Amino acid sequence: MSEENLRDLGVTQICEYQQNRYPVLLIDRIVEAKPGAWAKGLKAFSYNEWFFPGHFEDDPNVPGFVQVECLVQVFIMSFLTLPEYKGMKTNFVTIDNVHFRKKIVPGDTLEIYAELLSGKRGIMKGTACGSISGEEACRMDVVVSIPEVLDRFRPRIAS
Repeated sequence: MSEENLRDLGVTQICEYQQNRYPVLLIDRIVEAKPGAWAKGLKAFSYNEWFFPGHFEDDPNVPGFVQVECLVQVFIMSFLTLPEYKGMKTNFVTIDNVHFRKKIVPGDTLEIYAELLSGKRGIMKGTACGSISGEEACRMDVVVSIPEVLDRFRPRIAS
């Protein structure tokens, strides 16, 4: 891709590219993204997160579904930063090979690297990995669709 790398995107700029909003927009920053290739992002967890009191009061840690959502939000920035996809809605298709290797607790910052492995006809395949202080905490393979693009390739019934 010929697009230049994007650097240091805060929440306001992230919202220009993807449709997640509070309370579902979880990532804090895109450190850098190479449109059509990869993205690096951050999520800082403070005890004020809505899920910590219930998960768990005596041992607060980040639930797996929150980790997965953080990973995918960075992943979609690897292709939503392309001009032709900017601001489009996305949907999960599959999540495979999910691994949780380290407990994430209040005060941790999840550093996420996501790579777009292939993208065709609105189906984007990739991988994402999150680490805490250089130690892998979680990872997954993911397939995401862009419904607006995918619809262009659906067979139409002749009338």
